[in-house]
Amino acid sequence: MTNHRHFLIHKPYGVLSQFVNNQNRRKNKQLLSDLHAFPDGTMSVGRLDEKSEGLLLLTTNGIVSAQVRSKAVEKEYYVQVDGLITQKAIDQIAEGVEISINGKKYNTLPCKASILNTPPDVFPRRKHIRNERHGPTSWVTVTINEGKYRQVRKMTAAVGFPTLRLIRVRIGNLTLGNLAPGDFREVEEAQLP
Repeated sequence: MTNHRHFLIHKPYGVLSQFVNNQNRRKNKQLLSDLHAFPDGTMSVGRLDEKSEGLLLLTTNGIVSAQVRSKAVEKEYYVQVDGLITQKAIDQIAEGVEISINGKKYNTLPCKASILNTPPDVFPRRKHIRNERHGPTSWVTVTINEGKYRQVRKMTAAVGFPTLRLIRVRIGNLTLGNLAPGDFREVEEAQLP
């Protein structure tokens, strides 16, 4: 019987959610393997795009990967959007919006969404977002059970509030907590969602 290992990592902005770069156009990109030496066979569960940050689960067990990516497991994000988002826009996100996936129209499933009245206590991003002189921003929380490519970004854009910063803070019962960008911790299989 194989003893699988599982890790939580705070994926920083600008890092790809993969261990091997097999794309010529991404030659100089930073990978998860550049951050730490993980055991052979470690894979990321789900992905965060290069510009997204936050909680990423790594495992050596493909079965765990399939379970966590299922619709049974919630994924929660803090999202900084361009402009002062309205309750109407939040309600639209929560009810589901039409986005494009691979050129086809797709209606997102109902989810949880709310406005954060104060900015969340998060680590500063190493690449500056923008100054307040370019207009106000607001923070929201969005919790989804699916994970289409760039879904949360597409959802906020669909209601007129493009995403400026996206941080995944929870996968099921696993939370980012105070894990600093680039840091990781090992978790037991019993802790997995």
